Amino acid sequence: MARDRRLPRVLLLTSGPVDGGRGGDTDLAMALAREIPVVRHLWFRKWPGADDAVRDLPGRSVPLLSRDGVPRLPVRVQAVAAGSVLTRRCDLVHAVMTIGTTFPPFSRLWPRIVGDTPVLHTVPGVMDPALLARCRPLGRTVALSEDTAGRMRSAGFGEVRVIRPVVRLDEWPLLPRPASDRPTVLVTGHHDPGGGAEEAIASAGVAARAGARFRLVLALRDRPGLNTRALEADLRARAARQGLAETEVLGPVRDMHGLLASADVLLYVPRALGGKADVPLTVLQALATGRPVVLSDLPQFASLCGAVLRAAPGDCEQTGRLLRHVLDRPRWWRNLAERGRMTVEERFGVARFAAQYARLYEELLP
Repeated sequence: MARDRRLPRVLLLTSGPVDGGRGGDTDLAMALAREIPVVRHLWFRKWPGADDAVRDLPGRSVPLLSRDGVPRLPVRVQAVAAGSVLTRRCDLVHAVMTIGTTFPPFSRLWPRIVGDTPVLHTVPGVMDPALLARCRPLGRTVALSEDTAGRMRSAGFGEVRVIRPVVRLDEWPLLPRPASDRPTVLVTGHHDPGGGAEEAIASAGVAARAGARFRLVLALRDRPGLNTRALEADLRARAARQGLAETEVLGPVRDMHGLLASADVLLYVPRALGGKADVPLTVLQALATGRPVVLSDLPQFASLCGAVLRAAPGDCEQTGRLLRHVLDRPRWWRNLAERGRMTVEERFGVARFAAQYARLYEELLP
């Protein structure tokens, strides 16, 4: 790939620092910096006080003024301004950005910023498919699922490749089921309309009334501007009405390893993804750890077919029945745990991820 002695420079263009509000975009950007050693990546970090997660990240960091790293408007403006300078000093721009409400105007402004520098755009998710008709491709495009790739091709994005995200199996070892008389059901997601928290509580209520005994833990990320305390209080009240006395509502979790190790089942049942990653990293981490997963049957999750239990979005009765069965049938639990780990090994491993992106870099670099 490198035509001279220096490594090609690739700007990882994200909407904010990769060590800020952790999500599909930033997790994927950090994976690219770690797993593609044949180039030198430039990436954004928060300043002051970079997070421990990026202290050993290969490449060169570019500071953005932000104490918490959340990509609010001032941070996004800094990212665009820094990107407009750095693109002309790099051999390739690799944008890792979800398509949200601000993306259509950004995509029209982009050609004036980037000049002749080639661009690769990885799309972790699309907030609303209707937005695609108002967007212009930034360059060569990659999606995480066939469903999103098909929608983008139909909207005029041309050839869209599918490259699945990655999980490092050495960082997420297979663990035995927790030894506890009271299993733990872990719910993940965001405080979003249709994000699945209310459906998860209703489904857990169905399982509990059918005889399942467990504690419920909700680990939900918030959004800027939301009244998180009021939302958490509402969820606790919903759980109480469902008879779920052992319910804990957490905010953002820093020790996901520990949380998954203590869980028996992961429940992730959004009605719509709303811009979240097509293949949520937490789901892959749970499968790698050997934790059965109950998912909404959304088309973006097709690559997980055979490894998870799925119910129609909003079907709390069916979701609750599946939850009860996997909690109460140890042999089924073990089969699902083994199948989930095997699926991550076969479909979401480092070698395939790195090879596919290295090949794309080779095609795009001058």
